[in-house]
This record gives sequence, C-alpha cells and structure tokens, in this order.
Amino acid sequence: MPKHSRGYARVDRVKEQILRELAELIRTGLKDPRAASFITLNEVEVTRDYSHAKVYYTIFDEDKREVTQEALEHAAGYLRSELAKRLTVFNTPQLHFIYDESIERGLHISNLIDKVASDDQAAAQEADDASEADKGQA
Repeated sequence: MPKHSRGYARVDRVKEQILRELAELIRTGLKDPRAASFITLNEVEVTRDYSHAKVYYTIFDEDKREVTQEALEHAAGYLRSELAKRLTVFNTPQLHFIYDESIERGLHISNLIDKVASDDQAAAQEADDASEADKGQA
C-alpha cells in the first residue's frame, strides 16, 4: 500500500479519524442508558472501499457486555449518520461493533504464566528442601 509523505496511508488516517469521532460521539451524543458503561474504543478496521468498519471496543463493567452490545448496535445508524457529517470520504462505512476480547485473553495468559512460574518456584523449593534433608542424613 503506498504511503503518504508523512508515513501514513489514507486508510490509516481515516481509521484514526473514525476512532476519534466515534469516541466523541459515544461520549457526548448517545443518550441510551444501556451504553452508560465506560466504553473504550480500541481499534477500527475499514474495508478498502470504506463501506464497512469493524469497531473493536471494551467496557469497564463486564456484566453489562450484552446490554452495551445491543445499545451500540441500536445506535449504529445514528452514529453512522453523524460520522458522515464529519468524514471526508465518499462512503461512510456501515458500523459493526465487536467486543474486543484480546485484553481478557492477555490477562488470562498472564495469569497462566504467573501460575506456572509460582509452581516452578514451589517445585524448586521442594527440591532444595529434599536435597538439604538428604545432606543432613549423610
């Protein structure tokens, strides 16, 4: 993909603008109480023709995940029309909101690594204790 003189392709600039504008619209323009949970937009992926955009988000209150998804899907038309007023693209993308599970997966993997490390440390300590006991008997 050709790069612009500043190092960004146009699609990258459009993705960043969509991310900024949607974050602002969700923060200030949504009156739906189902979307009252703290929503963080993590990433936007757009198709080459800008007809579709996948918007990855996370929320602070995990218990409201389904309700927040419904609220975002319900507001997608409004958000798209408001986005059209702010973007300089021929097609304003249809918005698809996707809960971003990568943070949860990362935490899970981190917890697994911590558990393995502590198990290894405990096993090493037991081996040291057994070695000391063997030396004491000799």
